[in-house]
Amino acid sequence: MLKTVVIGAGQAGLSAAYHLRRQGLEPEEDFVVLDANDGPGGAWRHRWPSLTFGSAHTIHDLPGLKVGIPDPTEPASSVVSRYYGDYEELFDLPVHRPEAVTEVVSPTPAGPLRVATTSGSWDAELIINGTGTWDRPYWPFYPGRELFLGNQLHTHDFQSARHFRGLHVVVVGAGTSAVQFLLQLADAGATTSWVTRRPPSFTGREFNAQWGREVEARVNERTAAGLPPASVVSTTGLPLTAQYQDGIAAGILVSAGPMRAITPEGVLLRNGTEIRADVILWATGFRPALDHLAPLKLREAGGGIRMEGVRVLKDPRVLLVGYGASASTLGATRAGRAAAIAAVKRLQKVGSRAAGMASEDQVQPVPPGTHLHAGQPTP
Repeated sequence: MLKTVVIGAGQAGLSAAYHLRRQGLEPEEDFVVLDANDGPGGAWRHRWPSLTFGSAHTIHDLPGLKVGIPDPTEPASSVVSRYYGDYEELFDLPVHRPEAVTEVVSPTPAGPLRVATTSGSWDAELIINGTGTWDRPYWPFYPGRELFLGNQLHTHDFQSARHFRGLHVVVVGAGTSAVQFLLQLADAGATTSWVTRRPPSFTGREFNAQWGREVEARVNERTAAGLPPASVVSTTGLPLTAQYQDGIAAGILVSAGPMRAITPEGVLLRNGTEIRADVILWATGFRPALDHLAPLKLREAGGGIRMEGVRVLKDPRVLLVGYGASASTLGATRAGRAAAIAAVKRLQKVGSRAAGMASEDQVQPVPPGTHLHAGQPTP
């Protein structure tokens, strides 16, 4: 019986594990981290090799160890995998891999949760789920998609723009990945068309702390209402950088408009124009990878999971990080800390309630090295 199982060893999961140790939980004895990958790096280890550290979105530091200033030409997947591996070793985090979680069930309504994996199961008083989105690429439906005679692939499977030299590629999606693919493909000798449901949302606004708070507030409004989180770009817009301005001027970053259907030879736009294509690249984002939590019935009628911070309102035994406002790289680190603190508070409440000794509101951080045992007061 563990106190906590952390599911996922990405940024949010590692941050949570670090802070669980800081709060006094012992690795292996009190908590473990289960990771489906065969090595460190989280979703970053799967990113395409042409995505270098210098061209990637900001890679935020994990608590207690800075990522430093790696070679900007090194693939981001290599940089982050090495960094996360060093982090796990430095802080002696109990990561078990490859250990893919297949489902989480509740044998009794308020008792421990059972975390089933590909090799067995773990029982824990609560879970911190940080599985992110990488394993759930989103493919929107358009009539005729199965008829297309060319090649179709998703961001999830992209490797290098040089594979498309001399081909015409239709890029579908209005997010940052779509913009980066369009520029890479053009540089590699491909021709491109950009298809978006709505006009691209470029903004010259400075992405500062105030902007971040406003974005987080808008995302939290949806999760508090039990609605699925909106796409990142619909909330943030695209930063109008000098590189993007050059792409617009060159005609590369100009949307052809929304798509109505797919034909054997290409795509049919809503205005009746047909664009012939060799390849359709679906840069249409990802959805939260939460299928393993389905037995707990956490979703609301609106399709989302109602949250208060990192707490799932339908089940206080489940803490969710990397979902909603914490899906960003900066938000994931903060959410990991919040989840660890919330986990210890709940463990103390349960233990104090069983012992009949402490008020639920009197929760203090536990000194490192202190063991939390249900049924005993916290020292």
